[in-house]
Amino acid sequence: MPKKKIPKGWTEGTVQELLGLTDAEAAIVELRLHLAEGVRERRRAKRLTQAELAEKIHSTQPRVAKLEQAEGSLEMLLRALFALGTSRKEVAKLFASAA
Repeated sequence: MPKKKIPKGWTEGTVQELLGLTDAEAAIVELRLHLAEGVRERRRAKRLTQAELAEKIHSTQPRVAKLEQAEGSLEMLLRALFALGTSRKEVAKLFASAA
């Protein structure tokens, strides 16, 4: 496979390198992304709106939208997953898939 040409003045690297993240910070970002995807997928599978999920977790629709974009706290992501009926075992699988 031929090597990809990189435009002059550009560099190639990972997001972790670009943002200067430590391994721990990168792992947390990955975990947030996996949990947020889990929230979005489970909410849609249950045919709930963001507003309906917000009501279940005593929050607001804009906050749920942010959760689904991995912008919320880990606690709120977990709260949303549990409110959607996700088991601890399923949450553990989400954690493991982020590794």
